[in-house]
Amino acid sequence: MADSEPELVLAADAGGDGQHAKPRYRAEDLIYGAWEATGRRRVELAREALALWADCADAYVLLAQAASSREKARELLEAGVAAGERALGRRVFAEDAGDFWLIFETRPYMRARAALAAVLWRLGRHADAVEHQRELLRLNPRDNQMLRYRQAHWLLELKSYDELEALFATYAEGRVPGFIYTQALAAFARRGDDATSRALRAKALKLNPHVPAYLAGRKRLFEPRPDYTVFGEESEAVDYAAGVGELWARVPGALTWLES
Repeated sequence: MADSEPELVLAADAGGDGQHAKPRYRAEDLIYGAWEATGRRRVELAREALALWADCADAYVLLAQAASSREKARELLEAGVAAGERALGRRVFAEDAGDFWLIFETRPYMRARAALAAVLWRLGRHADAVEHQRELLRLNPRDNQMLRYRQAHWLLELKSYDELEALFATYAEGRVPGFIYTQALAAFARRGDDATSRALRAKALKLNPHVPAYLAGRKRLFEPRPDYTVFGEESEAVDYAAGVGELWARVPGALTWLES
């Protein structure tokens, strides 16, 4: 059971110049330490940061990780997103969309909103989850958070094929094998075995030939999943199959087609 959470209060000041800025900087220093800490100490540091500066979005992210339930995590992350919005101010959203991640101060907000999307998806609020990530990709089309991979899986599960194809087109220059496998699955799910889906299948198999064996269950997944993956190697195949295997299994004939 996680420790009780702090009250969610609005900051009277977002942390401007002079004396009001100092609590913000001290809170951010505590958060740097909290990311390195574990267990109770991480929670304590996050609470101390919030006590200093109530608009510390990263503190809410850390507390959500230790929350006693997904609903509690959702509440904390929604508060974190709101805190991040207050800390940044409206001008940043109006003027800096497209280059968001390049502005260091936006990153706590981005982390909180990405984490909120993940929790909402697990709670079954799929449309809300997709919308949060849609907005994050608009703010930061460079996608330093690598949200396009998760967004592709979600859109495929929702059968939002038009938006999914637009996402693939936006990031068409990438050669990440898992992304190409998902693109092949989407093409097969929408149009069956045609020239497009076969070309994507061939491209995916060339980039990482290990994936089908793990998706089909001929090879057992490692437990736990690899700490890091290498493109084209078995570690990547394990990570992809563990994360997306159920999605492949739900598309009739997809696994047989992949290995045909």
